Parts: sequence; structure tokens; C-alpha cells
Amino acid sequence: MRQFYTASDIRRAAADGHRELLIHEQDVVTDEALDLAERLHVDIRRSAVDETSDNRSLPESAARLAPTTRASRESDWEAIRRREFPDLTRAHLSNCSQGAQPARARESIADFVRNWQEEGMDWEYWLGVVEGAKSAFARLIHAETKDIAVSFSVSSLVGTVASALDYQGMRNKVVTTEIDFPTVPNIWYAHEKFGAVVDLIPVASDGTIALESYERHIDGKTVITSVPYVYYMNGFKQDLAAIARIAHASGSLLLVDAYQGLGSAPIDVRAQDIDILVSGNLKYLLGVPGIAFAYTKPDIVEKLTPASTGWFGQVDPFAFDYHLQYALDGRRLETGTPPALAAFPSKVSMEMLLDIGLDRIRERTDALSAFCIERIKKTKLELVSDFDLAHKAPNTAVRVPRSHDLEMELRKHNIVCTSRGDVLRIAHHFYNTEEELDRTVQMIEQLVRGA
Repeated sequence: MRQFYTASDIRRAAADGHRELLIHEQDVVTDEALDLAERLHVDIRRSAVDETSDNRSLPESAARLAPTTRASRESDWEAIRRREFPDLTRAHLSNCSQGAQPARARESIADFVRNWQEEGMDWEYWLGVVEGAKSAFARLIHAETKDIAVSFSVSSLVGTVASALDYQGMRNKVVTTEIDFPTVPNIWYAHEKFGAVVDLIPVASDGTIALESYERHIDGKTVITSVPYVYYMNGFKQDLAAIARIAHASGSLLLVDAYQGLGSAPIDVRAQDIDILVSGNLKYLLGVPGIAFAYTKPDIVEKLTPASTGWFGQVDPFAFDYHLQYALDGRRLETGTPPALAAFPSKVSMEMLLDIGLDRIRERTDALSAFCIERIKKTKLELVSDFDLAHKAPNTAVRVPRSHDLEMELRKHNIVCTSRGDVLRIAHHFYNTEEELDRTVQMIEQLVRGA
């Protein structure tokens, strides 16, 4: 089985005095680990050793690093949870709404408050942290920092994008979906008074949208196709690269709202050919409300002329020029003074995810999804997230009566889930455990039966 090596593994090998790490040719090394290995002068070499052989051909540190058994892998995740979430005592399964609080995020907020108290105003430092948060976001999606804008919410960023398009010509159709979070279609419908024609793709009875639906709705009149990475109600995950191919074949731009999935699996905006990607920070990115990011493909930046703009969306904000001179990179989608306080926890939480590795996190969350689905199938609960793991985010929904009341009742048992409509969502992350999922499903079944 292939293994995943992160920056933590490189740091540990260097601390043990090893200057060479021999790994199997099918193993995955995160970008952060490669960068750190170069800085710490740890040479990573690949070997064609068969994966069924033991680790005797590997250096001692690599043998210790490679998780060869289920027990050792669980031990690794337990160690990460103790280190990053030392105060987490409840079953926090509401990551599709708000992630748990990492210790480093809490400490970073204290850093901002302390700096504010001591310095009174330190915008040079604060803006440096904002830039660091943009850099971390860029690395998460395999983009460059210059292609990233920061704002206050996904709503504000989508609104800026919507204001940047021309709806007066023949190409004035906006294709969006019923699996988007409502704020996104709300914004597109608000632009109908400027000439936009909104085409809303309905969700199928199984809670999905087939690629054929995009092929039917996107055409030569479509100016932009606006889709979510993941359906917030049930965790259905879309094939973004395939949707991009369909959109681009008709000359449409593609905007992706990645809020419900980014942080639980890798996204590569260049490989998947995404034009614009937006995401907030408080769900699987484990940050706080009040900050969001947008990626814009460099090739389309100068085609966007946002009416919703501000001084940070200009070429030189500190020139204090009253005339409109849009920034020539991703900053074109920025508006006013950036959310400095929110950038502090956002930056360190995203850096934590990069350090662990998104490939490794996907492997972990997929395994927990499989466990949760099988556990629910052993009950009489109605599962509405029975998807193949390739099309499933770590959000498993069950249809229940009085879902909000059930959410509140679970909190009395130290379990945090979130309800939407008639479903209750069990949304785990890498730090959750099978024991927590088992206990949660058992408690839901018990409460539903009692009701």
C-alpha cells in the first residue's frame, strides 16, 4: 500500500539525524514535505522495492515513519489530534458548518490581540499575515499567491464576480444549480435586472446532478457556469474537471464554490482547468467566519471588470488614486480593507492542513466515510448519502423527523452535528474517530426510535 509523507515526517527524520529518506516508488510526498526536505538537506530517494516487502531496505527513520498497520495509522491520527486539538472532548461532527478549533488557531488570535494591545496599530505586520493566508490558500489549490483575492465571505466574492460580467450581448445565460448553497443562485438572480438569464439545473431525486444535465443546459449563450464542489445537504461531490470540459466546450467560464469540500481532499485548479474558485474558511479549512478567498485564472483576469470594487482591488491601493485602475492579477476581485484578525487563525489552520497533507487527509476521511455508511446501513435510519467514495465528501446525511430538535438533543450527549431541512449531517474530519461515529449513529438511532 502506498504511504503518504508530510512535512512532519521530514522534520522527524531530520531531528533523528538522517540525511536520506528511501521510500517506495508509489509513495506520495506532499509539496510541503519536498520544500522542507530541501531546506533541511534531507535527500528523498525512491526505490522500486515491492510494496509487500518489509522495511529492512529503508533507513531506520523511514521504517518508523511508514504506517504499516491499521493500528499504527490510528496511533498517528490520535497523536495529531492530541497535538492540534488538545482540548477537544466532544464528538465534533459539524465540519460542514463549522470546524473544530485547533490550538494553533486560538493561539494566533491571542497573538493578534496582544500585538494590537502592545502596538496600537501594526498594519504592516497584519497585512503580512493576510498575505501569508493568501499564500497558504494558493498552495492548497496549487495556484500562485498573486492569483488569490481575499474578502469577507463567499457571498461578497461571488457578488464581485457577478458584477464583473457583461450580460448585454448574446452570451448572457448563467447556469447554476439546485445543489448550490442558496447564496450563490440568490446573487445570480439579483443580476437578472442587468440582463442575466439564470438557468437553474434541478437536483435529481437521488440528491445528485449527472454530467449529462450540464451538457443539456450549457450552450453558446452561457457566459458562466456556477457550481459547487460538494452539495451541502448530503455530501455529493462533483467531478470538477469534467464539468470544466463541458463548460469550456461551449465557451463558458466555470466558477466553483469549494466551501463544502476544500480541506478534506486535494484540488488542483490548473489540472482541473477551473477559471474561478471561491471558498470561505470556517468549515473543513478549520478557520473562522469573516474571511474568504478567490482564485482567478490569470488568462481571464483582464476580462473581468467588477462594478463591486474598492481600493484593495486597484493596481496600487496606497497610491490613493480616485481613478479606476484595476489590479492586474487575482487582487482584482478584492474590495475594501482585508479582514486582518480572521487572517491570523485562517493562515495557521491552512498551514496545518498543508503540513499533514491533503492526500493523506482524503485517505483518512474516505475511510471514515466508508465506516459511517456501513454503520448506518446496519440501522433502520434512512441514509441519503450512499455515494461511491469518489463522489462523496465527509458529510453523511440521514433523513430524520424534527432534525433541528435532534441536533439540539445530541448536544446534551456531547455530540455536535448540524441539521438542514429534513436531514441531519454527520460531517467528520481527519481528527474524528470510528468510535465517535459509532456512538453518534447509535445515539441518533436511539433518539429517533424514542421520538
